[in-house]
Amino acid sequence: MSAPLPRLYAHPFSSYSQKALVALYENGTPFEYRSLEEPQARDELAALWPMRRFPVLVDRGRTVIEASCVVEYLDLHYPGPLRLVPADPGTALQVRMLDRFFDNYVAAPQQAVVLDRLRPQESRDAYGVAEARAMLEKAYAWLDGYMAGREWAAGEAFSLADCAAAPFLFYADWTHRIDAAFTRVHAYRARLLARPSFARAVDEARPYRHYFPLGAPDRD
Repeated sequence: MSAPLPRLYAHPFSSYSQKALVALYENGTPFEYRSLEEPQARDELAALWPMRRFPVLVDRGRTVIEASCVVEYLDLHYPGPLRLVPADPGTALQVRMLDRFFDNYVAAPQQAVVLDRLRPQESRDAYGVAEARAMLEKAYAWLDGYMAGREWAAGEAFSLADCAAAPFLFYADWTHRIDAAFTRVHAYRARLLARPSFARAVDEARPYRHYFPLGAPDRD
């Protein structure tokens, strides 16, 4: 009897879910997709992880939380043609550093703006939103300089860092438009959108674009 497939609790429209999905799609890793559009999957997730944050991976009796850890787990236990965390320690450190950059300085402020819009009008935080938008501007400017001469975020190959960059830059541009002057960021975002693994994740999320509280643009 074959072992059960790794089981991923995720939502197609979630940026952090897409980060894990891109890793799975890059290497063609078989898995069971427990979409959180389904009430039963949401109940299962709540029993597994009381924080109810996702993605969550269940495999071989282990529950793995946090998207970066899910990608690293897959790279360790289900290696494919593409190594998402390089074997070389120095390059691996660069990959993890860029992964943290996209999480903390692109995804976090982007989500702060979106979550503020979901609050009742009287509870919104204009100052906090302004700070988040300013952080995104700083992140875009830094990334534009960093990407000079680079195709992917760290090293010469697509990696965990790019799994993070793809959905986070995708939604960040919807939330706080990337200035046209940041040509390298725009070019990098376009390369990510053209990557088959991320293009698949974007297409799977299209039915849920009405969930985006700022209004999903038609350009992507």
